[in-house]
Amino acid sequence: MNGPYRIRPLPAVSLPALALATAITAVPAAADEESGLPEITPRAETAAVHGDEEGRNSDADDPAIWLHPDDPERSLVITALKEGGLHVYGLDAESVQEIPAPAPPGEGDAPGRFNNVDLVQGLETASGPVDIAVSSDRGHDRLRIHRIDPDDPDAPLTDVTDPDAPWIFSDSQEEVNGEATAYGLTTWTDPETGRSYAVATQAARTTLALLELLPTPEGTVTYREVRTIELPGTFRMPDGTSWTPCGDPGELPQAEGLAVDPESGTLFAAQETVGIWRMRADLKGEPELVDRVREYGVPAEYDEQADECIPGGDPGYGGEHLTADVEGLAVLPDGEGGGRLLASSQGDDSFSAYDLEEVREDDEAYTGGFRVVAASEELDGSEECDGLEVFAEPLGERYPDGLMVVQDGEATPENDNEERGDATGFKFVDLADVRDALDD
Repeated sequence: MNGPYRIRPLPAVSLPALALATAITAVPAAADEESGLPEITPRAETAAVHGDEEGRNSDADDPAIWLHPDDPERSLVITALKEGGLHVYGLDAESVQEIPAPAPPGEGDAPGRFNNVDLVQGLETASGPVDIAVSSDRGHDRLRIHRIDPDDPDAPLTDVTDPDAPWIFSDSQEEVNGEATAYGLTTWTDPETGRSYAVATQAARTTLALLELLPTPEGTVTYREVRTIELPGTFRMPDGTSWTPCGDPGELPQAEGLAVDPESGTLFAAQETVGIWRMRADLKGEPELVDRVREYGVPAEYDEQADECIPGGDPGYGGEHLTADVEGLAVLPDGEGGGRLLASSQGDDSFSAYDLEEVREDDEAYTGGFRVVAASEELDGSEECDGLEVFAEPLGERYPDGLMVVQDGEATPENDNEERGDATGFKFVDLADVRDALDD
């Protein structure tokens, strides 16, 4: 049930029933015409990735944007490609470095699989402060840490993960192979103590873990668990009934997208088939549900033969802005203590924006949304978006107003190679276009 968790009162009005797909994911064909959301176009895209000849699933998922300390033109976009490892791109969206995912530790074990990535600036180490990229290795249930060298333009990332870094959610290799492992990820540095942390979610579960990053005397980085918190998996509806989001048998409604508002120390978490939660970044206190997906409260049953969830009637308890799955989250600051929280609404290929000052409180925070659509036949938009990131400072002449990078789950026209799997990639969007769409 809801337990100690706080959920805003539901609206009394009923929403029309929505057509739902696997795992309660809706893709209404007419939504594009009816929504009236502004449309913006990308300026560049990375080369599409997919499976390789060895069967590894290079599936684009999550980006991070790193500012070069001396030359903004040499800033980097670091991306997680699941079994494809990490790929690093320049601001021109051209490849700079490819880092393969780690091999399986033993025969029959799972290979490395990088799911999400984020950055820590100025981590204090034995050799001085360094910038690092922190990734969730879903295949090995560990964090992976890479030092970023601003003086190496060809291979800026070096793996500095401590070889004895512990599993995060598992107690044995057998449990790691069961894949209830590290999934979503964000980083956070406490301004009072200077200590840096990663927050990781658990695949197919509702657990979030706070992990303190710890440099070692040997120059590597490890981590320790500080605390965990559980999001609910079952919810009490206004009519007194209980609702559990439908999913594959044995799986709970997981969270993936995470973002920290550094101004307030607030963590936002996207529970994919439920909505967006707000809580303290140190995972103390009680999470509060600040917006729901449209499918919230819709009863459904898993059909084994069809391998999908079959929905019933919509009781009208859902939200108005997000269509499951709600995926990536990013904080867009305005420099004055406010700004926006951006969320990718994967089910209808849109992005929703929330006023940061209001979403920290209990006010109605939604301020609008937009879509990233094709700029030309060669440069398509973003569909079925997983991760996104924004950087709100100038990045040289190419992006003087900042940059937004979004994952594209259907990189067309290259998405027709059935032997190598779906093609995915990342789109680079001028942040000025995002602000114009949101009337900032």
